[in-house]
Amino acid sequence: MEAEEHLLALKVMRLTRPTLASPLPVTCDSKDLPGNLLNNALQQTPTAVPGSETLAIGQFLLLPQNPVNIYLGETFSSYICVYSETKQIVYNITVKVDLQTSSQRLPLANNPPTAQLSSDETVNTVIHHEVKEIGPHILVCEVSYQSSAGVPQSFRKFFKIQVLKPLDVKTKFYNAENDDVYLEAQVQNITSGPICLEKVALDASHLFNVTCLNEAPSGGSVFGKVTLLHPQNISQYLYCLTPNEKLISDVKSLSGATNIGKLDIVWRSNLGEKGRLQTSQLQRMSPDIGDIKLSIMELPNFVVLEQLFTFKCKLVNNGERTVDFVLYLENTKNIAWCDISGRKLEPLTPHSYKILEFKCIPLVPGLRTLSGIKLVDTFLKRTYTFDELGHVFVVLGENKSEEKANN
Repeated sequence: MEAEEHLLALKVMRLTRPTLASPLPVTCDSKDLPGNLLNNALQQTPTAVPGSETLAIGQFLLLPQNPVNIYLGETFSSYICVYSETKQIVYNITVKVDLQTSSQRLPLANNPPTAQLSSDETVNTVIHHEVKEIGPHILVCEVSYQSSAGVPQSFRKFFKIQVLKPLDVKTKFYNAENDDVYLEAQVQNITSGPICLEKVALDASHLFNVTCLNEAPSGGSVFGKVTLLHPQNISQYLYCLTPNEKLISDVKSLSGATNIGKLDIVWRSNLGEKGRLQTSQLQRMSPDIGDIKLSIMELPNFVVLEQLFTFKCKLVNNGERTVDFVLYLENTKNIAWCDISGRKLEPLTPHSYKILEFKCIPLVPGLRTLSGIKLVDTFLKRTYTFDELGHVFVVLGENKSEEKANN
């Protein structure tokens, strides 16, 4: 049975926010041929703001004239109206609304039956649904009722909705020597209009502690009070993830910890319409750290010329056997070591680490590199050389500064 033969009819209207109607400023100098004709016409345009006609600033709201795109993460709202096309009274009206996606069917409305409906009455339903899938969606509206003769009847209508991708998110990972992980996220606006990014946060895995590097020293965002993205524009964000103490103590688990977390993004579009998007689980590549790793744990940024300073390193055994090391320290023209060279270290068991403390004296001022540390595996007779472990800035002491000033 066709819809025209039913006693009831159905209308579905998408609920979207209006836009600001802006005038099209066409003007000229009063000395030109049209004179003030164009200027007077622009001033009489009802959509123009008095005194700012040439700035294309609107003061009236314009209802959507064409179908408006729906994007992933936004809320789809619709108004559903059932009304009678005859003068007969219809009984037990039921309106059921479902949303069919590519993977599931979601019930949106299943209101209790309306006892009766006369010719001048309507059954109204408003639905709201946060869209969480990309691709085609089918809005299924089913109306059931009984005629005045008690005959049960029903009909369905289908409305196709295309859900588009609002943002393009690209990520890059950087594994630091001290086991920190840096995440760079690029967020691109691929909608048809401008959006304001209200929140871009990293919901880190329980194995990491996250530090947001997008805040200015004085507080607030480095992007200012408002992060406005026009279509195709990109905004970049940086985060530092530090392994928690439990993960740091387990070397094997640290190398296999690839799950980083999820990005949670909230934005506002036309007239403050809210959208939210959460990425899938972000994963980094397992770092290739080798069997033996030596990295800086504690190192001062500034040291004084010809004065002793200490720093700590972390020696990690990622192999499957216990290793015996002999530590050798070689002096350079920049650094003199104040420690015993050729001493044997305690055996280092598989997937474990130990903290080594070093003492040295800087010999030359300026930015200097820490190098000259060698570890010899007594079983394999293999030598591990560690150069450019870190950098320190050597400054002159007070006495040296006074001598240089006198000279």
